[in-house]
Amino acid sequence: MRVTPASLAMFTVMVTPELFADQPGSSTITLGAVNITQDAKVALSTENVLTSVDVLGGDQVEDKNVMNSWQLLGQMPGIQLTETGQGAESGKVTFRAFNGEGYINGIKTLIDGIPSNVNSGNQRFIDMIFPLDIDYIEVVRGTNDPRYGLHNIAGNINFATRQGGNYIDSRLTYGSFDTREVQLAVGHEEGNFAQNYILAKQDSNGYRDHSNSNKYALGGKWFVSNDEQNFRIGLIARLYHHQAQESGFLTREQMHVSRTQSPAKNANDGDDRDMKHLSLHADWQLNDDLSLSSKLYYNGYNDDRTITFTDYRPGNAPRQRRQWDEQQTGMLNNLTWRVNEHLTLDGGVNYEEQDNRYGRERYSFSLPTNFDTVPARVQNDDRYTLRNTGAYVQAVIQPIESLKIIPAMRVDKFTGNTQLLGGVKGSLQDYGWIRQPKLSVIYSVTPDIDVYANWGRTFQILTGSTEPAYLSPGQPSYDPSINTGKEVGIKFRPFEGAQARVAIWQQDATDEVANMPSTGTTVGLGETRRRGVDLQINAQLDDQWTVYASHAIQEAKVIKAFSAAGQSLSGKEVFSTPRYVSTVGVDYRYNDDWKFGVQGRAQGSYYIDELNEQGKYGGFVVADASVSYRITPAASVDVQVKNLLDRKYEYVWYDNFFWGGDDQAMFSPAPGRSAFVSLNLKL
Repeated sequence: MRVTPASLAMFTVMVTPELFADQPGSSTITLGAVNITQDAKVALSTENVLTSVDVLGGDQVEDKNVMNSWQLLGQMPGIQLTETGQGAESGKVTFRAFNGEGYINGIKTLIDGIPSNVNSGNQRFIDMIFPLDIDYIEVVRGTNDPRYGLHNIAGNINFATRQGGNYIDSRLTYGSFDTREVQLAVGHEEGNFAQNYILAKQDSNGYRDHSNSNKYALGGKWFVSNDEQNFRIGLIARLYHHQAQESGFLTREQMHVSRTQSPAKNANDGDDRDMKHLSLHADWQLNDDLSLSSKLYYNGYNDDRTITFTDYRPGNAPRQRRQWDEQQTGMLNNLTWRVNEHLTLDGGVNYEEQDNRYGRERYSFSLPTNFDTVPARVQNDDRYTLRNTGAYVQAVIQPIESLKIIPAMRVDKFTGNTQLLGGVKGSLQDYGWIRQPKLSVIYSVTPDIDVYANWGRTFQILTGSTEPAYLSPGQPSYDPSINTGKEVGIKFRPFEGAQARVAIWQQDATDEVANMPSTGTTVGLGETRRRGVDLQINAQLDDQWTVYASHAIQEAKVIKAFSAAGQSLSGKEVFSTPRYVSTVGVDYRYNDDWKFGVQGRAQGSYYIDELNEQGKYGGFVVADASVSYRITPAASVDVQVKNLLDRKYEYVWYDNFFWGGDDQAMFSPAPGRSAFVSLNLKL
């Protein structure tokens, strides 16, 4: 890719972690290449978040075959993939011992620096991004990043897409389950104007019966800068549509009969999802020491989902139609002042407003699937708003070259209103200004050894449209759940071409709540403690061999709380949290034409119920393999085999420990061995 002056002016829109990862005074580790560089004078970004930060370069993801882009993070250290496998509700990523069930959504998601969680905190906007459009993925763990508030409980993930450059890249894939995918990415940069486009289409019959999936994404980016290259403004637009069938969950007996079956009761289950995004980015280098960055954005999310649950209560009408209509508008502003070589001041303000609707209708099994008839009952017809005002300030103090100290403070305030079925109204819980102090320190013992420590607070508030997120008459008030985290780590270079890191961390929460807005379920977990040890290494052994490995040991326990039935939960593990997550990978470049790779990941089993009485499930070890051959300088072909050893594993949940049910484990089997062949063209 050709780098031009316009590319160098990416400012905070495009961060370049690799500039800092191999230099003293950084806790970041990078795997792969991040192509675009930035001027060292621009606004502060992730290199000044002194915690365990990992960056996955675009070259590590552009040739990966995944059904959903969140699965790309399975290569990264300490990442738990919760693969629910139910159509458009395919799963999500978490880390630091937060699970992916949807009850505690602790990970802030961003795309090009734009907040990209839905109201509940789920990560559905990630599906808009396809691998060929990704420049890098950045994961920030812990509680000391002051840039973000809402959903930033355990850290954040930013998907940075390609901007600038001149290229025409395409990828055509065919594989198991009649999977067909085409991606086309185009970039053109001339003078002070850069434009980028992405077109992607994916169709698949799915591993299981009744699991067809059809989706497409369109995106465009247009940026212009002035001749002095100190001002840049641009527009990003995306559209996404997905139609998918849902194969449903299996009982243990059903799974033993057939892992690929879909129960008859799920024959009408499916999802029709549309998402859209529009954002305006402006970056201004006011002078050599002062820079300003601003973003305005709009996110739209519309979802029409049909789902069947077991009819465990008389007259419950188990077939459901759930509809979401969420509209988000917001802005982020950042100002950075480099006072002198020893002090930099950085601050920002943000505002987001959500205008949401959630509908939930129930039908009996016998009714037609087109919903022309009157539902047996309407459970939700909710309209609700959420407004967030936040601000932060931090100082980067560097009294000597080998020492960096960063104190920071963030504050957030929330307001909103809801109107429920029957005209019931309520205002959002009044949390006041939520204060989040933070402190980070890093010391470079030698050019190859950095020792860092951090302490910080983040928060959880209730989301959804009903109580207790909103105060209806007689509803008790809730305090925000405050998470206090601390971490000590060392990043070092054990030998030339290698980066390694060891980190010990702990995160304590007050008044934590397991909250699932789509089912109206809110259960207090009380005081919780998460802690762990992260170990990782990346190494470029020579021109041919690259290896990486990680092992995250983690634990999430309830310190003080009671179940809905009054039973003590103290000492119980938080459900659906494995005790370890591991990755390993080896890439071998035989010559300029041939490349081979093997990747593996594993996770431990976990309890599926809050009382830890139903046994442990969900552990697995799975390996993938790939081979790539370059036909010409512009064309290559690759073959990937996923789940190479054909291991049988599954996602497991308990039906249904919060609101009654059949009191049994429910399974969603993962695909067996599968293969994909792709043709790549780069012009």
